[in-house]
Amino acid sequence: MELTLVVLLVIVLALFFDFTNGFHDTANAMATPIATGALKPKTAVLLAAILNLVGAFLSTEVAKTISGGLINEGDGGVLISPAMIFAGLIGAIVWNLLTWLYGLPSSSSHALFGGLIGAAIVGAGFSAINGGVLLSKVIIPALAAPLTAGIVAFTATKVAYAITRRHDGKKDGRGRFRYAQIASSSLIALAHGTNDAQKTMGVITLTLVAANMQDPDTGPHLWVIISCALAIAIGTYSGGWRIIRTLGAGLTQVKPAQGFAAETSTAATILASTHLGFALSTTQVASGSVIGSGLGRRGSSVRWRTVGRIASGWLFTLPAAAAVGAIAALIAHLGMVGIIIDAVLGLGFILFIFWRSNRNKVDHSNAIPVPDVAESGYAVRIRKSKVKPVKTKTGSMTQLTPVAQSAVRDDVAAKEAEKALREAEKAEAAAEQAAAAEEAHAADGRTDRDANTGETR
Repeated sequence: MELTLVVLLVIVLALFFDFTNGFHDTANAMATPIATGALKPKTAVLLAAILNLVGAFLSTEVAKTISGGLINEGDGGVLISPAMIFAGLIGAIVWNLLTWLYGLPSSSSHALFGGLIGAAIVGAGFSAINGGVLLSKVIIPALAAPLTAGIVAFTATKVAYAITRRHDGKKDGRGRFRYAQIASSSLIALAHGTNDAQKTMGVITLTLVAANMQDPDTGPHLWVIISCALAIAIGTYSGGWRIIRTLGAGLTQVKPAQGFAAETSTAATILASTHLGFALSTTQVASGSVIGSGLGRRGSSVRWRTVGRIASGWLFTLPAAAAVGAIAALIAHLGMVGIIIDAVLGLGFILFIFWRSNRNKVDHSNAIPVPDVAESGYAVRIRKSKVKPVKTKTGSMTQLTPVAQSAVRDDVAAKEAEKALREAEKAEAAAEQAAAAEEAHAADGRTDRDANTGETR
């Protein structure tokens, strides 16, 4: 009876982690299309939620990596108990919510792995961890995936701007990349479902195997797949607007062609890793793609201070989640009383984080400042639109941001230069006509003088 209760608590906590994973990682797919105005915020998160739900049913390779690879098996079965898995989930959730509060796109995947590793070491020692799987399918992909995605996004951005560059003064049509962004961001959301939803499936399957309720080396049951798919979809629809703000406007100013390049690079990397069973961080891949696309667009700048903060979050995710998971595991060693203490402390932390977030609320209305979205459209001349001040809720007019003001000045200067060029061309043509007329008049004068003197020429 006690074991069954612990397993039930683990399943509930795992589904809550899946929910936090959804809103923590919504930005991976939808930050850039929201930033460029390709999709309205609420439409974007609804689309992402639906595609996450669908993607969760397409593959189970990553789930098998977690349930049958990361944690070793011994003579008595998996070397980790449901109570230790419960403690590991607490470590993952604590880190997920803390980084979400500060808008840091950290890795939900690595938070989960860190929490499980810390709890497993406390519960069964270092022998419980399969070092080969940890290195080959977690650590190496964590280092290689964002770098690979960044390089691909850099190249794709260069190509996108090269093939749309015009030298005849006509519009380049890059605003149409907004429509392509809908497809590319949808592909990321689908890929996210095929990768991240499976991690929770793997945790629940691992719990059932550890409790001898499921045979080892078997995949997740259908009810596990359905419940995890629904949890991550609901979490995705809730938004995660703080991280959308960071990825959409905090790293670099995103333009439609640039956003499309970043999104296709992210989707390609995630789908390839899912096929190979690599449980990589979709957040790291998306961040690497946005940085690479920012470096690839001429005239853009990457905010390296924000990149440094994000990289620090990546660096500390595994050890920090492992430390919290280890502490929770030590408390869980007290038995059912310890598990209840863990549950109460975890619930208290969750409530505190959500209370704290309401003091500086970020939602669909202010995740990406409206002038920043307008600047993005202005830069590519979408439907001949121009940046204009936007009315606030109080009816006042907001000032254009420095980037928008610079764009306006550039337009004015270009028009003045074009006008001056036309006037110079007219003046030059008039001068040529006057010179020709003077030459003709001089020639007529010489002909008259020749006629009067009788000279022949």
